[in-house]
Amino acid sequence: MGPLPGRLPIAVVAGRRLVVAERNRGSRTPIPPRRLPREVRRRRFLTTVANHSLAIVLSIIFLAPFVFVVLTALMTRQQALSTRVWPHPFVWLANFKAVFHLFPVWTFALNTFVYAALSTIGVVVSSVPVAYALSRMRWRGRQAAFLVVISTLMLPTQVTIVPLYVIFVRLHWFGSLKPLIIPAFFGDAFSIFLLRQFFLTIPQELSDAARVDGAGEFQIMMRVIVPLAKAGIAAVALFQFLYAWNDFFNPLVYSGNNPKTITLAVALSQLVENIHVHLGVLWNVEMAASVLFMLPVILIFFFSQKAFIEGVTLTGVKG
Repeated sequence: MGPLPGRLPIAVVAGRRLVVAERNRGSRTPIPPRRLPREVRRRRFLTTVANHSLAIVLSIIFLAPFVFVVLTALMTRQQALSTRVWPHPFVWLANFKAVFHLFPVWTFALNTFVYAALSTIGVVVSSVPVAYALSRMRWRGRQAAFLVVISTLMLPTQVTIVPLYVIFVRLHWFGSLKPLIIPAFFGDAFSIFLLRQFFLTIPQELSDAARVDGAGEFQIMMRVIVPLAKAGIAAVALFQFLYAWNDFFNPLVYSGNNPKTITLAVALSQLVENIHVHLGVLWNVEMAASVLFMLPVILIFFFSQKAFIEGVTLTGVKG
């Protein structure tokens, strides 16, 4: 082969590379990687930004309110009422201490955690058997039952809130967390749908092999389906926990202003009203309370995002 323009022949260059490789094989000094030219790196960077431009714009739109809340929580009262965007100086702890001084954060956080945790357990425990029956078992009327379950998603909360309120009052559950927790143990239509779609992705041959070995339906569900559906179950649990943690309407209706059952969402609303009535406008303190309210949810999603994304991605992909 002939030489390249302005360079040595290819055979000579290849031979020199082999010699260098043989010399450096016993050496501990690593060979530095060849640095790309600046124009190539710039072109690759611009291409990557252009390919992900929509995702970058959407990320900025979703992150901008959160950044605004965090920056306002680190301002003084005068800065929060001004047109400044960047705190100067930063107030790291004073606003958060004021939140703990104005209302019992730990009590309301415990109520919220109890509501979110127990309702999540109830939804998972009650939805898994129903989703298994609607996806893995063959029985007459299965599709009709599934349509009935799905149709309940079209009922708005305002339609069922009045009869449920009357029922809970007659059961003497008003002013407690029972109306928020116990109904979760009777299943959730969205969770049943999500788990059913995930169970359909598991090969039917695994269930048939377990039946041949003499396993019953409950054993197949617990020993075969549930271990393979951990990602879907984790996604359902995360959905329910986030919903319960952020729920404002149901605790507002059923708590009855009982301080022992008020959740953080309701307490945050009451805090804003009390501040405006007695202390005036304190945007920095209100934003600090909002940051404390969002922090547990952000941490939970950060540590469980892999299972959440996997569960949502595989749902509905029948294999």
